Amino acid sequence: MINPKKILLRLLALAMLICLGALVIESQTNIIRRLYDNLVLDNTNHYLSCNELPTEKETISVLQGHQDVVHAIEAVNPGLVGIDIDSLTCPGKADLLIWYASHQNRLEIENIIQNDTFFGIPYRLENR
Repeated sequence: MINPKKILLRLLALAMLICLGALVIESQTNIIRRLYDNLVLDNTNHYLSCNELPTEKETISVLQGHQDVVHAIEAVNPGLVGIDIDSLTCPGKADLLIWYASHQNRLEIENIIQNDTFFGIPYRLENR
């Protein structure tokens, strides 16, 4: 005879196991956050911790050394595309925040950079 309480307990245990597995996978890959950022917000994030970011000085130096690329990015949509150094989130460390007005702008920016970093500096893309 099938005991409904045992079945319910097994289903609850299975559901908890699935949830725990999903949490572990999300903490390692940020797959849900990446999908939400990409598909809903039209953003891209590097998801690095403060310890993994370069110093603010290094970030400024790289940005200054590649002004031609900065100007090319800003020319995608003048006044509606820009690059900021974010050193407030992690004092002493920094990354780049590249903001834009449309998905087409994002595609053009990604085409210019053609890498996961801006010459070694992590960047985030934010649709404003």
